Amino acid sequence: MANEIIKCLRDWGLDKIFTITVDNASSNDVTVKELSKMFTKRGINFMNGEHLHVRCMTHILNLIVQDGLKVSVVSIERVRKAVKYIRLSPARCKRFQECCEDVDINCKKSLSLDVSTRWNSTYLMLNRAIEFENAISSYSAHDIGLLHYLQFVEDEDGKDENGSAVGALLSDDWDNVRKIANFLQIFHDLTREVSGSHYVTTNSHFLKICEVSCYLKQLISSEDDSDDLLGKIASNMREKFDKYWGTPKKMNKMIFISCVLDPRHKFISVDFALQMMFGKEAPILEKGVRDYMELLFGEYVKSLSKDKGSQHSSSLSSSSSENSSSLLSSSGSVVQSIGSLGTFMGDLMKHKAENTTTVKTELQKYLAEENEVESKNFNILSWWKINSPRFPVLAEMARDVLAIPISSVASECAFSTGGRILDSFRSSLTPKLVQTLVCLQDWIRSESKPISVEEDIDVLEQLEQDLANTSILDD
Repeated sequence: MANEIIKCLRDWGLDKIFTITVDNASSNDVTVKELSKMFTKRGINFMNGEHLHVRCMTHILNLIVQDGLKVSVVSIERVRKAVKYIRLSPARCKRFQECCEDVDINCKKSLSLDVSTRWNSTYLMLNRAIEFENAISSYSAHDIGLLHYLQFVEDEDGKDENGSAVGALLSDDWDNVRKIANFLQIFHDLTREVSGSHYVTTNSHFLKICEVSCYLKQLISSEDDSDDLLGKIASNMREKFDKYWGTPKKMNKMIFISCVLDPRHKFISVDFALQMMFGKEAPILEKGVRDYMELLFGEYVKSLSKDKGSQHSSSLSSSSSENSSSLLSSSGSVVQSIGSLGTFMGDLMKHKAENTTTVKTELQKYLAEENEVESKNFNILSWWKINSPRFPVLAEMARDVLAIPISSVASECAFSTGGRILDSFRSSLTPKLVQTLVCLQDWIRSESKPISVEEDIDVLEQLEQDLANTSILDD
C-alpha cells in the first residue's frame, strides 16, 4: 500500500506531504509508518513525521456509538417491531394514516425502519416514531394484531437479545426512546459537522473530542436513576473512546496546534480542555503542547528564511542587540547635528536604547493578543488572510494546519459500517467515465439550489408507497 501511494505521489508531482488522514484499520497504521520511513529517506519527512498520521474522527465516532448501541434496549426493539408491523402491508399503512388524521397529525412523512449497518438510521427511526407517538398508540387500540405481534411473534431478524417476542409498548418505553433519541442526536449532529467539506474542521477537532469525553463522563458518574439507561450506553462508548483518545500519546499533536491557531481559542481553550480531560496530568501536557508549538514555529521560520533569503530572516530576529546598536549609532549622529544645543537628544537616545525591551516573536505577539469573540459567522480563513501581513510565518502554519481533513469519508458514508460494495457494473466503469460522474456530482452540488445526490428516506418511502398502491390497483 505504501509503495502504491508513493507511485501516486510521483505521478501527481507531490514532494511535500504534511499529513495523511486514514481510517482506523490496522493495515493503515503499518502503511503510514512505512510511508514515514520512505519520506525520511527522501528528506521530505517534516518534523520526522511526528504528526503525519491523522486518524479519521468520523470513523472513530462511528465505532464509539456502535459500541454504545450494543447494549440491549428493549424499548428500541419494541418501537422497531411496531414500525415494522405497520409497514408490512399497504393496508396497515393506510389505516395508520387514518389514525394520524384522528389525532390531528397532518404530516406527509411516514414511519422509517432502521438498517443494521447504519446507526444513524436507528436515530432517525426513533425520532420519527416520537413524532407519531399518539398515532401509534391510536393504531394499537384499533388493531389487536399489533399487540399480538409484539407479545407473541418472535423477531425473525434476530435483532433483539434472544430473538424472542419483546412485549407491548408501554409509556416508559416512550420515555426511554426520547432519552436515547436525544442522546443519539448529539452524535448524529457532531458526525455531520466534523465530516463537512465546505468549511474548516481541524480547529474544532480537539475541543469536540473533549466535549464528547466530558459528556460521557457526566453520564457515567450521574447518580440520577433516570439516567441509568444512558449510563450503561455511555460506559460501553467510553471503552472505545479510551482506545483512541484515552491518552494524549494516542492523539496527533496537530489537533492541539490547530486549536491554538484559532484566534478565538489559543492556549486558553487548549489548557482548559486538557484540564477537563486529564486532570492532574494537564500541566505536564500543557508544557508539551507549548514546546511542540515553539518547535514547529521554529521549523517554519527556518524554512521561510531559506526560501525568502537573509532579508526575511533578519526581520524575524527576536534579539534586541541590533536595535540597541542602531539606536546608539543614531544618537551619535544626532549629537553631531545638534551642535550648540547640548547633549539632551543624545542622552535621550541612550536612555531609550537601555530600556528597549526584547522584541517578541510573531508567536509571542499572537498569543499575547486578546482572543477573538465567539461568533457563528466567524471565518478563520478570512481572519488569517487579513492578518497575514502581521503574522507571515504563523499564516503559513495556519494554511497548512487548517487544511488537514479530520475525516476521510463523505458525510453520507459517515454512519455506515457495511463497507463499500461494488457490483460488476460499477466495477467495470472506465477511469474516464468515473471521472465524468464525479465531476457531474460536484457540479450538481455546487448549484445555487443543490440537488441532493444522497438517499432521501422520505422520498424512498413515498416511492415505495406509490408502488404498493399501484400494485393494489392492478390487482
